Amino acid sequence: MSYKGICKEFLESCSLSIGDRILITKEDVKYQGMVLNRAEGIDDKHLVLKLDNGYNIGVDVTEAEVELVSKGEKPKIELPPLEVEQDPEKMDISIISTGGTVASIIDYKTGAVHPAFTADDLLRANPELVGQANIRGMAVLNILSENMKPEYWVKTARSIASEIEEGADGVILAHGTDTMHYTSAALSFIMNTPVPVVITGAQRSSDRPSSDAFLNLMDSVTAAKSDIAEVLVCMHATMDDSYTNLHLGTKVRKMHTSRRDTFRSINTEPLAKILNGKMEILDKTRNYNKRNNGEVELLDKLEEKVAFIKSYPGIQTDILDYYIDRGYKGLVIEGTGLGHCPEEMIDSLKRAGDEEIPVVMSSQCLYGRINMNVYSTGRKLLEAGVISAQDMLPETSYVKLVWVLGQTSNLSEVKDLMQTSLKGEIRRKSSQKYFLN
Repeated sequence: MSYKGICKEFLESCSLSIGDRILITKEDVKYQGMVLNRAEGIDDKHLVLKLDNGYNIGVDVTEAEVELVSKGEKPKIELPPLEVEQDPEKMDISIISTGGTVASIIDYKTGAVHPAFTADDLLRANPELVGQANIRGMAVLNILSENMKPEYWVKTARSIASEIEEGADGVILAHGTDTMHYTSAALSFIMNTPVPVVITGAQRSSDRPSSDAFLNLMDSVTAAKSDIAEVLVCMHATMDDSYTNLHLGTKVRKMHTSRRDTFRSINTEPLAKILNGKMEILDKTRNYNKRNNGEVELLDKLEEKVAFIKSYPGIQTDILDYYIDRGYKGLVIEGTGLGHCPEEMIDSLKRAGDEEIPVVMSSQCLYGRINMNVYSTGRKLLEAGVISAQDMLPETSYVKLVWVLGQTSNLSEVKDLMQTSLKGEIRRKSSQKYFLN
């Protein structure tokens, strides 16, 4: 069987499968080998082969002749179970995955990909964990973090709660970094937890020498064994492997596309620092919740019809009307400076208020706090019923409104809850030292 054309058409025409043996002839050069999995997002022109000499290559099959030599079976990773005895002297830590690079193993010898996320997988990749705790691993989702949505926050929270109810002394959530701070804020509001819940991830995948995955995971175990019964984010504090910081789930944000120290606490300092397996509390102004024998509590009703709108020069007022007309239950505006948007939007904001749709104003500046009493535009926004986010991050403001509207639709109650610090998301005073640091 032969075919000339692009890879996608070839796959559809001859039902080529991973594991089949094929011969590719192109410009008098022949390549023979086993078809392997291709990377996500690759173009339609290439097939990936494992040659007989063990090397893997990608071949552009445009204008090439491809012959099926023999059908084969998709290679599998068949690893024997690990025999690790549970140590009654150690704490039981559950590690839950929502997907991403940490949730897969590649066998470069056979080309097999193993997507499972089990305790055995974790211990094979990180044998040092054996000395830290009794580890249980499981996957609740298998998505890229940009595909996270409120219903998945609820599913994740319920999975974490189940692990705690089954005796976990702490829970670690492996999560993609792009929307990690949304999830950490959501879990903070949804959960009242008696044990630490620590969210971690990696800027660089585990197969890269510069990966930050190992230190983040090991220090997350340290945090999960601590007495801080809160939702936390544990990530690199520096570009090297010096130490990690523990951030409060409602006050943290990803601040760089690729740096390993991308996560920063905003308008506060990190809650703690972990160096060489030892924790040092940094924020001594906050009385964090301590580990206790209580039950985990879930307040997981959410209102997903909340719009998150960025103000910008030239923004059209009909954007607000669009969401109002389509039945959205709340609006969060990422305004400029002290909490402003164009005056032309005020009539639509008043309309939202008349229809009892809460509107929350946050700031694009991130650092500092909202103060709509300073300038005339701000005062008009207050008169229109716009709610100040104070020093909350825009993303936290959005997540909180999604959660608050799941608890009540009463506009007065919504305003009170949005302006009350429930999980450390609002600080009474702002200090320039956090910006300078």
